[in-house]
Amino acid sequence: MSRFPNHRAIVTGAGQGIGRGIAERLFAEGARVLCVDKSGDGLATLPDDDRIKTLVCDVTTAEAPGAIIDAALAVFGAITVLVNNVGVGNAPPLHETTDEIYDFQLGVNLRPAFRLSRDVLPELRKARGNIVNIASSIGVSGYRRWAAYSAAKAGIIGLTRHMAAEYGPDGIRVNAVAPGIIATPQTEGRRDAPRFRATIVETMPLGHVGEVEDIAATVAFLASDEARFITGQVIAVDGGQTSSVFISEAMIEAWEKAHPAG
Repeated sequence: MSRFPNHRAIVTGAGQGIGRGIAERLFAEGARVLCVDKSGDGLATLPDDDRIKTLVCDVTTAEAPGAIIDAALAVFGAITVLVNNVGVGNAPPLHETTDEIYDFQLGVNLRPAFRLSRDVLPELRKARGNIVNIASSIGVSGYRRWAAYSAAKAGIIGLTRHMAAEYGPDGIRVNAVAPGIIATPQTEGRRDAPRFRATIVETMPLGHVGEVEDIAATVAFLASDEARFITGQVIAVDGGQTSSVFISEAMIEAWEKAHPAG
């Protein structure tokens, strides 16, 4: 496939995990991609090709949006696709959330996407380009713990829908992908734990975790001209997680009693 021969894309958090998968998928389909990450280690192992450029940049800093946009324009001359992927998880419940935790979660999971989307608008207007935001299944439906993360990802969804309505007349499409449990380095420590598998993974309709390529493929579709009449949508790529029932504490306790060594 070659759906992006004339596209110039920015992908944040592209050094590993979902962001890397997205960047490599867009590149494989012909796009020129600026891969942004705060660590240069992952960026250094991306394909060595003129169509892939890298930028070591902490997207949470005040100067990040300008630096990212300037870098993309310097190497590509235009920007047609922005993928706001960077994020961090693992947050406590509301009653344990300090102001510092709240500020950190929103400062990584919402603020950079808001600022970069706002500042790239002039270029997307010229190109009639599009944005794909990475939300989360936890931003789609309620979930125990993870309060500030849930709020931030719900904010990504709200931002997506607002921008779709506000800038659709300019020819700009804005959509979001809401991943569920995906096999990445960030989820490695918990996704195979017996309790997690029994109470989360095995209660999903598809009954298994997803792969990075599942997210990358969905992003590639939304960013392509095949999705030219799709905007303001949030696609959950979660094995049916957000369509399943609430997992009660009683169910967890019952499992623990049946598996005392787990």
